[in-house]
Amino acid sequence: MALIVQKFGGSSVADAERVRHVAEIVTRTYDQGNDVIVVVSAQGDTTDDLIEKAKEINPNPSKREMDMLLSTGEQISISLLAMAIEKLGYPVISLTGWQIGMKTNSKYSNARIRLCDTERLQSELDKRKIIIVAGFQGINKYDDITTLGRGGSDTTAVAIAAVMKAQLCQIYTDVDGVYTADPRKVPTAVKLDEITFDEMLELASMGAQVLHNRSVELAKKYDVNMEVVSSFNDVPGTKVKEVVKVEKMLVRGVAKDTDVMRVTILGVVDEPGIAFKIFSTLAAKGVNVDIIIQCLAQSGKNDISFTVKQSEKEIAKAAVEGLADRITFDKISYSEDVAKVSIVGAGMVSNPGVAAQMFEALAEREINIQMISTSEIKVSVLIAEEEADRAVRAIHDMFIKN
Repeated sequence: MALIVQKFGGSSVADAERVRHVAEIVTRTYDQGNDVIVVVSAQGDTTDDLIEKAKEINPNPSKREMDMLLSTGEQISISLLAMAIEKLGYPVISLTGWQIGMKTNSKYSNARIRLCDTERLQSELDKRKIIIVAGFQGINKYDDITTLGRGGSDTTAVAIAAVMKAQLCQIYTDVDGVYTADPRKVPTAVKLDEITFDEMLELASMGAQVLHNRSVELAKKYDVNMEVVSSFNDVPGTKVKEVVKVEKMLVRGVAKDTDVMRVTILGVVDEPGIAFKIFSTLAAKGVNVDIIIQCLAQSGKNDISFTVKQSEKEIAKAAVEGLADRITFDKISYSEDVAKVSIVGAGMVSNPGVAAQMFEALAEREINIQMISTSEIKVSVLIAEEEADRAVRAIHDMFIKN
């Protein structure tokens, strides 16, 4: 008997028909002799609707109260799915994050999991019940409900799979698996049978929407056997694992991220410790910095450019502009009409010239590169946002053949 953890996103349980369909998938897995724990997100646009309701009452509510509100979306989903499975005649129970002992820190709206208790989960499995768990939520040391932020349900599923030593963690979504590019934008995109944790982590971090990078990090750390499958079509998905059996493709995927803002600090005095002051200040505010370039300008001054998420722009701006009394510079400029396009592939490490091919593909389309960042398995470029889709198609055509 195997233990399988299955996660279903908001689109998979968007309405009554979809909930009934998910119930059929879950019970079919159960009928195969497996123990099943199901993690569910809020239905469809429920979270967005709740945010709008909050704004009607208070345009600037506390994060604690927002967590209290937003956690109800998943509670609706788990109860409805449990009812659907109950109607099919199967033993089932729905549980919230706090009921299963999902302990987090106290960073409301973006909490991190500290530990997940196994006692309640194991007790219900011993009774041969199907367990439906509310994703995206936990409880902190003050017994307050917390939410895990973007990708929280994926992270919940992987955490449960890790502590329960599940044989498989299936992430059900609205796509058939992991593709070499967004198939909605690139018609020639190819579905991958397998992908490594490192490759999936880079793709998730670079803007691919299939899995959230936090869940992939957790799966890699605890060696959780993952599979991305479609909740709409009964077809094989993509396995995410430590090592893939097939010969590595040079490039496994092309990703686009438009949640990017470029910050440039012009005319920074050229002296030791400046970079530390800038980036330690951003780190203290919780701002994640990605691509960084420093170039020597005139008269012993430097220009420093870096990228942050647009979603963190107000915090980043306040942090950078607050440096005025600590460092000397001429001015600060911001650009939000940019996008980051990346190629990812473990095969790149042993193949020189990959970056040059990527730049060739962009040059042939007369797409200008503003910034470049590289690692062993990734090359990222910053370009104009309006060129992003064209750039992805050009790069995909260069590296990936049907």
